[in-house]
Amino acid sequence: MYNPLKTLAAAIAVASLPMSISAAPYSQLIIFGDSLSDSGQFPDLGNPLSASGNRFTNRVGPTYSAQESFGQVSVQLLASQLGLQALPSAPARVGGSPTPGGTNYAVGGYTTDQIRDSITTAMSVPAPAPVIPGARLGYLAEFGRADRNALFYINGGGNDVIQSLLGAPFDPTLSAAALVSGVAALQQAGARYIVVSDLPDVGPTPFATAWGQRTLGSNNSANFNRELDQQLAALGGNILRLNFNGLLTEVYADLESFGFANIDQTRTCFTSCGTSVGPELRDTVFGLGGTSPNPDRLIFNDDVHATNAVQRLTADYMYAILAAPAEITLLPEMGLASLTSHQQHLQSQWQTQRGNWQETGKWNGFVAGGAMRNDFKNAQVTPSADGKGTQLTLGSSYRLDDNWRLGLAVGLQRQKLDTASKSTYELDSYLLTGFAQYQRERAWADASLSYGHLDYSDLKRQFALGITQRAEKGDTDGSLLAFSARVGYDLANPGTGWQVSPFISADIAKVDVDGYREAGTRSTALFYGDQQRDSQRLGLGVQMKRQLNQQTAWHAELATEREMKDDPTHVRTGLVSRPGNSASLPGYMPEKSNLTGAVGITHDLGNELQVGASYHFRGTDDRQHGLNLSLGWNW
Repeated sequence: MYNPLKTLAAAIAVASLPMSISAAPYSQLIIFGDSLSDSGQFPDLGNPLSASGNRFTNRVGPTYSAQESFGQVSVQLLASQLGLQALPSAPARVGGSPTPGGTNYAVGGYTTDQIRDSITTAMSVPAPAPVIPGARLGYLAEFGRADRNALFYINGGGNDVIQSLLGAPFDPTLSAAALVSGVAALQQAGARYIVVSDLPDVGPTPFATAWGQRTLGSNNSANFNRELDQQLAALGGNILRLNFNGLLTEVYADLESFGFANIDQTRTCFTSCGTSVGPELRDTVFGLGGTSPNPDRLIFNDDVHATNAVQRLTADYMYAILAAPAEITLLPEMGLASLTSHQQHLQSQWQTQRGNWQETGKWNGFVAGGAMRNDFKNAQVTPSADGKGTQLTLGSSYRLDDNWRLGLAVGLQRQKLDTASKSTYELDSYLLTGFAQYQRERAWADASLSYGHLDYSDLKRQFALGITQRAEKGDTDGSLLAFSARVGYDLANPGTGWQVSPFISADIAKVDVDGYREAGTRSTALFYGDQQRDSQRLGLGVQMKRQLNQQTAWHAELATEREMKDDPTHVRTGLVSRPGNSASLPGYMPEKSNLTGAVGITHDLGNELQVGASYHFRGTDDRQHGLNLSLGWNW
């Protein structure tokens, strides 16, 4: 005896096979630089209980004494946000066995020559006895090839400029060339994702103030940055530039909004600065030993290094830029979600009428409205995003003969996507679909061709900058083109009241989103290149329909799909404040497989009118839900 439940169970077994899980966007964070990025190469001799090393920022509270460890520098905080580590590569130590080296090759005091060598030849962490110096081969000397999935971060130039203020010769062209040669070596070794920092202006620091060298410090910093810009532009490749100087300019212009005291921050610090050449510049209120010590109210910890508040601010700045592709590459996914929801509306309508078309030469019309919800859990940097929307579908079909029916449908949808960072993105979709259906005895086939215009508006990317929140906004447009086909065969015997149809499906879609730039020229505003999301899916499933009585029937569907275009998506992005520079960075990773399902009920209100309701599901980690009400009629 035929048992439709066995067919459904078999389909569930196929659809429930294990699905692969998306990996993080970057395999490692590998860092080269100076004290601004040093995560603990030198031992913390002031605190015998600390194993975390000396870092060039303030100690944490509540007392900020030697009994407490140093705060983390920006690259450590960034690594944590990316789910990675930034351990020192060759830390000096006080006795004991050497610890396994990490991926942070930055060393306090390094010039650009030494930073280059830490990439290409060898590095060392000098230390007086009894401390045992650290030593290690340069990254490429040790590994030969660059990890193509790693994110490389490079900063430098500060010590070259500082030494020039003390009388050392300084050639900005040569200093920049050393750093650029290290970048070039990484590129040649296969590095794909490289971020290069600009040099924060050394002029407005307590060090330059104490030495009376603010103008020279600013001029040398600007000359170095200009050379670095020009040489990196000539080098080319996938290199993303930052704009720390622009960020700090914005901070100085609005200190209180970022949590800093409204004082001349360039002439004071938290611990000690200026004692060797002039008066002590430690802040008498917020400095260590002051009336209300609080490094978070100050920009500088010592004469050149930032407090932990600035470290958090700059880490958030970098993370906001690196996380943006994960959000912006969801824009094509929103368009694809509009398409699949529209197609599910139509497929549900077709299934309810399978074997019960209108008479030859007659028309059938339908209208369906509903709500949809999208849960994106597979975004690589941004933890999650949730979307909600409403939709309306209008359509009509004409029966040509016993075997063929042709039709046209229009879909109108509105979506809003909210991310975990409180970003919001809105989309209005306008879809047009032409379809053809075939049925002959037990065999059937559906095919459709869809085109859509996508209107993206109120695209608000929101992110943290230290204690404050910031948003950058923009708008853009897009389009989609898709083809979908299903072929099935009804296994149920006539007269049983059942329809049980295994089917195979093929779906091809292309979603294009125009590039756009966020408004304004702040240090955090980004521009994005055009995006194209291709989807090619093959599916296997089963449809079931059961006539409960002459007026009422329920239907269900279960299927699994394999996405053939499942490579991580990328978008080219760059800072609006750095025109001419951009890099292609990874974003959303499509799921390899999807489980799809639907269940619904229809009821005839006479010979020519039918009402229905259905629920649709799609996804594995990422999920799409839809709830629809429909009305159909013949004429």
